[in-house]
Amino acid sequence: MTDRSEILEELKTSIETWDVQKAVDATNRALEAGIEPKDIVNDGLGKGMEDIGKRFDAAEIFLPQVVAASKTMEAALKILGPVMSAGDSAMKGTVVMGTVEGDIHEIGKNVCCAMLRGAGYNVIDMGCDVTAQDFVDAADDNDAFVIGGSALMTTTLEAQREVVDYVKETESPYKTVFGGAPCSRAWCEQIGADGYSETAADLVSLVDSLRGA
Repeated sequence: MTDRSEILEELKTSIETWDVQKAVDATNRALEAGIEPKDIVNDGLGKGMEDIGKRFDAAEIFLPQVVAASKTMEAALKILGPVMSAGDSAMKGTVVMGTVEGDIHEIGKNVCCAMLRGAGYNVIDMGCDVTAQDFVDAADDNDAFVIGGSALMTTTLEAQREVVDYVKETESPYKTVFGGAPCSRAWCEQIGADGYSETAADLVSLVDSLRGA
C-alpha cells in the first residue's frame, strides 16, 4: 500500500510543480504497479490540479503556472488514453468555452480552460467575442455537453442571456454555465442558465455535477 501511496503522491506533486517528466515517469510507474487509470487521474493527478486551483484563487500562483500544470496533466493523460476502456475514459466529456459576443477579455476564460483540461475534460476554446450561434455550432460539431461563457463587462452580460435563449430556441441539449466579474448567481438564475461559477476551481465542480444531469 505504501508503494501505491508514494506513487499517487508523486503524481500529485508532478502537477503541483508542473514537472512533465516526473508526471510521465510516475504515470508509467503507476500503470506498472497495477493502479487503475481512473485512480491515477482522480487520486493522483487530479489532486494536484485541485491544489493548483486553490493556489491560483489565493493569488499564490498565476496563469502561466496554471497552464503549465494543465500541460503536465495532458502529458500524463496521453499515456493513459490507450489503456483506458471506453467506459473508463480519461476524458470526462467535451466542454465548449468562450468569452461572449462583444467582450474581448480572455484571462479568466483561459484559466477556466486550463483547469477543465487538467480535470480531464476535452475543452474547445472558442476565444473571445463568440456569438450564441457559434457556441451552439461548436457544441454540435464536437458532441459537447456544456457551454461556458465568460463576460467581463456589464455591457456584455446580455450576451450570456442570448446564449441561453438560443440554446432554448434551437432545442439544443446543452447545459449553460457562466462567470465573470459582473456575473452573479442571481443573474444566472434570472436568465435560466444551468449554473454559475465564481472561480475556475468552482467551475470544475460545477461541470462535474452537470455530467449525466
